[in-house]
Amino acid sequence: MHRPHPVEARVAGELAAVRPGLLPRYEAGLPGARAAVLTRLWRALCHEPLPWIAGRAPDGDGVTLRLRDGRLLRGPAADPYATAAYVTEVRLDGTSYAHPARLMSGLAVEHGSGFAAELAHSVASLALSRADARSSADALSQADREPRPEEWPVTGWEWEQRVVDGHPYHPNCRARPGFSVAEQLAYGPEHRPLVRLGLLPAPVDECLVTGVWPAELRDGTRLLLPVHPWQAEHVLGRAGEAWVAGHPLMSLRTLAVSGGRHVKTALSARLTSSVRDISVRSVALSATLSVFAEALAARTDGLLHVTRTLGAATAGSPDLAAVLRESPDMYAAAGSGERVVPVAALPDTGLTASPAWLAAFARLALTVGLRLLDLGVALEAHGQNLLVVLSATGAPLRLVYRDLADIRVSPARLARHGIPLPELTGRNVTDDETALRRKLFGSLVAGALASTAGSAAALRGALEAAVGDLPRTPDLAALLGEPLPAKALTLMRLSPSADGDRWTALPNPLRWGAVLEPDTRDQ
Repeated sequence: MHRPHPVEARVAGELAAVRPGLLPRYEAGLPGARAAVLTRLWRALCHEPLPWIAGRAPDGDGVTLRLRDGRLLRGPAADPYATAAYVTEVRLDGTSYAHPARLMSGLAVEHGSGFAAELAHSVASLALSRADARSSADALSQADREPRPEEWPVTGWEWEQRVVDGHPYHPNCRARPGFSVAEQLAYGPEHRPLVRLGLLPAPVDECLVTGVWPAELRDGTRLLLPVHPWQAEHVLGRAGEAWVAGHPLMSLRTLAVSGGRHVKTALSARLTSSVRDISVRSVALSATLSVFAEALAARTDGLLHVTRTLGAATAGSPDLAAVLRESPDMYAAAGSGERVVPVAALPDTGLTASPAWLAAFARLALTVGLRLLDLGVALEAHGQNLLVVLSATGAPLRLVYRDLADIRVSPARLARHGIPLPELTGRNVTDDETALRRKLFGSLVAGALASTAGSAAALRGALEAAVGDLPRTPDLAALLGEPLPAKALTLMRLSPSADGDRWTALPNPLRWGAVLEPDTRDQ
């Protein structure tokens, strides 16, 4: 019997006070949550270029990692594309570790103590999320179920609330430091709450507005900015006037409200990896990116829609800003039985158990992603940003993409196709081939497609069936012949002073081989 971690005990105490009926399921779910987070951490230890790991080598049915201080860490063979929890313990110089936070503390590496605290929070929050899932099961993948389209949700926010486990590969998949148990239950999408947004006024002449800011959010010479209640209490210190109630989506700070709109609010808390505020720059570029992306989507023969940004506003601070977007649901044909499903929720449909379905989805996603990359735009098409329109029987028909803040745009590629470069500056603009391919392949192939497939073998099968139908381009050749880029999520959390993304190279699922040595090239 493993003793509870102090964070788990603290969450149990808070839960007993606010929702005692969930306590038995929370406690029963802790071993599974520890294994889920430990599996994600072990993936990182086996495949990311962590500077304190000197080497990796197969060892029987497992892998042994040699640390630079001479210690040895042994665990099972690591499938970098697996989503099921298969790591229940690893051994560091003969000592067994079943809890990821205790393992990180035992490794005693630079910045490891802070990361260990985040891992402990991730475990406890994941057990809490599973305890309050919509069924008595732990709400893990439903891929073993027969697809039942007639039982599927109709609205997108219902699909988003089914994504219980968070990021499929990040050890901080459910870390929400700064949120009490009561706040997680009140605001987390998997807990199915209605969240009442507030409105805070700001003088119009002190605000930056792009797009169309609606009349209902204006009051004479003031703009009324939607504010998340957590932000109002913990950051801004004032609640403002009550506005509408909405259903929180996967990102937690974005909510589906009436009128077919999504409201993205600032939330200055660290969720998974990032602080979810809204930069002044992103507000300034939102309308330009929206118009540009809509024009690019028109070049995909109807295979891609991009949700339009309706309006964005900031009071000159990333802590007080909001973005209004149209709902992806509008891209389902009326009366057709079509559903718009976030890729992260696809395992819940039961469709992903079919190799033929996976191949069809991979073919659609790669056709769109590679076509836009050739034109000059690399999407960050991970399982939250990318959605698929399913027919009434579950066939993948079209894609929907949302949140343009982190796309990359290549002036040289646009020019080759006679496409004018929009007025963009900064990180969105690059002609670096590696950066462009990393953005698309890391999010779409190593992210959305891999997590939908759930294993290297299933991903390999889907790609093998799909790539024969794709145009032969230099980008496709790179996808087929080179290691697959993926964000080094754990390295990034252990490198707090480093700016920007850090990357690793995963074994190409089409050329599956041995565990990679640390990649010391440009990170």
